[in-house]
Amino acid sequence: LAGCVFKKYGSECWRMTKGDTSRLSVFHHSCLRRILGIFWPVKISNNQLLQDTRQEAMNDILKKRRWKWLGHVMRMRQEMPARIALTWTPEGKRKKGRPRTTWRRMMEEELDTASLTWGSALKVARDRRAWKVLSEAPCVTRHDGIK
Repeated sequence: LAGCVFKKYGSECWRMTKGDTSRLSVFHHSCLRRILGIFWPVKISNNQLLQDTRQEAMNDILKKRRWKWLGHVMRMRQEMPARIALTWTPEGKRKKGRPRTTWRRMMEEELDTASLTWGSALKVARDRRAWKVLSEAPCVTRHDGIK
């Protein structure tokens, strides 16, 4: 369900805040409940709902899509616009009121969580199989297998 819905909208390129992820999770859970015909006053936990439907949590779905996209872009030639945009840093400061969190900063945090740097991620991304294993690992944790 979620994979079909978010392929249309390029969710791998979205800058996500906790609020955005929360709203998408609520929507995902409500759709699953509606499909299964679970309405008030019947109660079922979100975890139980995901287990019963064999679905992943929305955060994990989005994270896997971001990592898949990152590997794709890292394998592109240097002169490709997407590859240039991946490492390009504009001059100056962001204007007042602009979000501090960018897609790149979000990915840097996820790479840091996986104990990877941009350079080491680029080396792993060159090998499609290794990147696929890394990007499909549950919750994309450290690349050496340690959580």
